[in-house]
Amino acid sequence: MNIYFSCSVTGGRKDQPVYQAIVEHLQANSHQVPTAELMDVDVLKIEAVIDPLTVYERDVAWVEQCDVVIAEVSTPSHGVGYEIALALLIGKPVLCCYKSGCTISKMISGNTMPTLSRVEYHDTQEVLKSIDNFLQAALKA
Repeated sequence: MNIYFSCSVTGGRKDQPVYQAIVEHLQANSHQVPTAELMDVDVLKIEAVIDPLTVYERDVAWVEQCDVVIAEVSTPSHGVGYEIALALLIGKPVLCCYKSGCTISKMISGNTMPTLSRVEYHDTQEVLKSIDNFLQAALKA
């Protein structure tokens, strides 16, 4: 499955270890993750040399080509919100994951679109299990 993984880049990197665990888990299960570089601790340096138009065009193309979007939304991010909305508008299933105790945007928590799922998690193993469940359901749909 081609999975667009979305997470905060410029909004904050405190959840980078979770991002890394998610991407590694997806790849270990033979999924394609075009955004895998987002888990890199040096992603800000990697992305700094790419102009904004290129990032926009690349990321929109990746969202359009993916089967599903998985977004870690514990850290607010304009880009992640944009990617979620784009995916929903073009009919992609989206899973928004967030750490227990985090306040997420009401645009996500109040969204009733049937292709949007949300999961609150306490630890990395819990989020990975929730992702596996989401992907199994997406395969059946």
